[in-house]
Amino acid sequence: MYFAALLARTEDGWEASDTELDDVETLSDLADLAREASPDDDTVLVLIEQEDGWFGVVRVDGEDDPRIYISDAAAAARSSYGEILLTDELLGRDPGDPDDELDSLDLDGTEDGDDEDEDEDDETAGDGGSAEAVPHGPVGDPGILDDLGISEKELKSLSDDALTEIAEALGAADVLETVR
Repeated sequence: MYFAALLARTEDGWEASDTELDDVETLSDLADLAREASPDDDTVLVLIEQEDGWFGVVRVDGEDDPRIYISDAAAAARSSYGEILLTDELLGRDPGDPDDELDSLDLDGTEDGDDEDEDEDDETAGDGGSAEAVPHGPVGDPGILDDLGISEKELKSLSDDALTEIAEALGAADVLETVR
């Protein structure tokens, strides 16, 4: 089960809104969605979690590039929402790097084999291939919330209820709970 919310910092405190990510296909789409939540270019946090799997924080400050932190990249890679956040830049890959494309190809010599075997190989290669190229554990900017009172060490040690813990540290637990 997934949960996604926007926390927008205003002069009156934090405002939360539930958000649907069904129409979001890229990180740019997600950043635009976040910017719409704060017309005054204030800080907006996009909080995403997959129950018992991973959580992610995307921070958008005005027109600056979004900053991202993901608690477990390998788990997020198996999620459609996680794939949005796991950009080549975040994973330290060069966009369009031919080596990355070669790594994802299924070159086990069965290209001319039985159609059923090819389908099975394609399915397993698609799942395992992308997840293996992604590191287990956190990726991104661990200092993403430093200036908001959550240190890198605290962020990396959050429990299964990380989004609630983040909201509590920000003083926004009540507003987040209203959209949960």
